Amino acid sequence: MRAYIDSDVLIWHLRGEERSVKFLQKLQKKEEITLWIGCMQRAEVVFFMRQNEKEATLHFLSQFSTAPVNQEIIDNAAQLYRKWRPSHGVDINDTILAATVMQTGGKIYCLNKKHYPMPEIVVERAW
Repeated sequence: MRAYIDSDVLIWHLRGEERSVKFLQKLQKKEEITLWIGCMQRAEVVFFMRQNEKEATLHFLSQFSTAPVNQEIIDNAAQLYRKWRPSHGVDINDTILAATVMQTGGKIYCLNKKHYPMPEIVVERAW
């Protein structure tokens, strides 16, 4: 199963949050799970890393496969955005990840499940 890790979990890990470290180590040990990130979650981390963080950050991210985005994902994400933005305030990055999971299968792990109100996907709180 694909385990998609949201950027909040990634960022906390890079900041040294022990709960994030333990959570990701636990997932890594499960043979049936492959670790994934969406392209926008990767962008959220890479765009804002400092120069002195580059080597460690890229090494950390190398442990994840990054899901590509295609036209169908973007079109579905736009529909999710229009549907859920007014009531739940979802953002573009989260709807692109949700549409990615809808297309590829898997589960999203994050710290705020409110970012993913879509009943079509499975979302779990990381810790």
